[in-house]
Amino acid sequence: MSTAAPERTVGTGAEIAAMATIRRGMVISPELRDGLGGTLLLALIATVGQVVVPITVQKTIDHGLAPGQHADVGYMLRMGLVAAVAILATGVASYAMTSRLFTQAEKGLATLRIKAFRHVHDLPLLTQNTERRGALVSRVTSDVDQVSQFLVFGGVFAIVSVGQIIVATVIMLFYSWQLCLVVWICFLPLFLSLKWFQQRLSDAYGVVRAQVGVMLGAIAEPVVGAAVIRAYAVQARTQARIDEAILANQTAATKAQGFTAFSFSLGGLSGGLANAGVLVIGIWLGFAGQISAGEVIAFAFLVTLFVGPVQMGTQVLTDAQNALAGWRRVIGVLDTPAELVDPGADGEVLPRGPIDVEFRDVSFGYPGGPLVLQDIDLHVASGTRVAVVGETGSGKSTLAKLLTRLMDPTSGEVLLDGVDVRRIANASLRRSVVLVPQEGFLIDDTLRANVQWGRDGATDEEIAASARELGISDWLDALPHGLDTRVGQRGESMSAGERQLVALLRAHLADPDLLVLDEATSAVDPQLEMRMARALEQLMSGRTSVTIAHRLTTAENADEVVVVDHGRIVQRGPHAVLVDRPGPYAGLHASWVAQQAH
Repeated sequence: MSTAAPERTVGTGAEIAAMATIRRGMVISPELRDGLGGTLLLALIATVGQVVVPITVQKTIDHGLAPGQHADVGYMLRMGLVAAVAILATGVASYAMTSRLFTQAEKGLATLRIKAFRHVHDLPLLTQNTERRGALVSRVTSDVDQVSQFLVFGGVFAIVSVGQIIVATVIMLFYSWQLCLVVWICFLPLFLSLKWFQQRLSDAYGVVRAQVGVMLGAIAEPVVGAAVIRAYAVQARTQARIDEAILANQTAATKAQGFTAFSFSLGGLSGGLANAGVLVIGIWLGFAGQISAGEVIAFAFLVTLFVGPVQMGTQVLTDAQNALAGWRRVIGVLDTPAELVDPGADGEVLPRGPIDVEFRDVSFGYPGGPLVLQDIDLHVASGTRVAVVGETGSGKSTLAKLLTRLMDPTSGEVLLDGVDVRRIANASLRRSVVLVPQEGFLIDDTLRANVQWGRDGATDEEIAASARELGISDWLDALPHGLDTRVGQRGESMSAGERQLVALLRAHLADPDLLVLDEATSAVDPQLEMRMARALEQLMSGRTSVTIAHRLTTAENADEVVVVDHGRIVQRGPHAVLVDRPGPYAGLHASWVAQQAH
């Protein structure tokens, strides 16, 4: 079975060391550092409390039950009380530490999620289009969840475990350096192999996190395209793709867990050897008079405190590598440059009114591919209606994306009122320039909420007025719940034509100075298109408009037609002139007329 390839890594692609990842994560989420000193103090209290019990046991046996003496009940009660207080203090400190870690971790990770989601929206369209949607979503959801799980739970175990090992070692040395040496010799192979395990676990869980993204993408696609899948009866093939992605994730996760199981077993083996060594050597030292019975028993307790953290440490190491792999992937998203940089407060602000448009020696090509547009020089005077026509793949839609700054040119300049779009503040650009795409995108909310994308806070009366001007108020009134009608996810409760009506309502409410339409009426029926023609005429009146025309009725009504072929402007002029002149436009128009006749 072939394994689904993990998505390419967004960002620099360089392997970030564990500590470097943590430091970078702390910078991105400063909340993780807040109150860290207090949390570490609580961890110290919890750690010290763990070793009080073995000490009280040793004192009770050696002094309260000393051979040849009467049992000192009072002394034993005092030691019992000390142990009880230590256990209580340990419990309270552990609870407070866990609570603080949980609170600060969730605050920090909420910041990480917010920054990651926002940055995804700022990524270039090229990056978004070449990334698997499921992979991008997994980076800011499940990957962050893995970081959360480690910081809240693994972080607790890591802090307490390291503290327990250090304190247990100090007490062991105080009681018997020989037995302490026995314990460390038993665990030395495990400690020496930790770096090897860490590298293998890091590599293995890096693959796991990538495969999770692949799996989510494979599962999401058939949900979005359910109608097409059923129409072509390819459910079996689609399910096979999902099964393949799930099995690939299972394979990666099983391999990673194999390293975890081996390291956990090695910890258990080391602990068993340490306990056996302490009993054997301890008894021998006891007969030699070098250690008391209470100290041997206390040592057995201390070994338990030593073994538990070491064995749990293997699971913490696993969680850490899984979390670090996820953390790197999220940081990779944040480190991917947002190529369409908003100049913000330093940017130019466009004055209101019809916009003058100029493409000056513009070329554009996708990374690693040929130029899609070459040497484009085009001037559109303010208030002019221009139709851009051409064969499929000629580059006309790319012109619209460059004009609205969804992408920046590879070379040359796109000027609005003489200002390079890259120097215009994004808020001003989006206020003055509106793109109506061929397929209107809707969110799963009411019709009102979707229309208000055009003007935030638009009232029902303003929306109704826009609908009347567009000639579609009867459609709006006929909806079962009017503006409260739910449109469904991606607007699937509405027809393609209705989604386009919503897009036109948005544009009308936005009242732009430059209107860019990617054949906004292509999805409506001919009767509705005729009804909308007058409204669109009014909508474009008094402002500059550029229409990517698929139906040449749009070109017939434009002030000027621009013909694009293989990425170049090959003709331009009024429809009446170009249709009678031999050339690409006359051929396109004749072909379109013939299609309409049939």
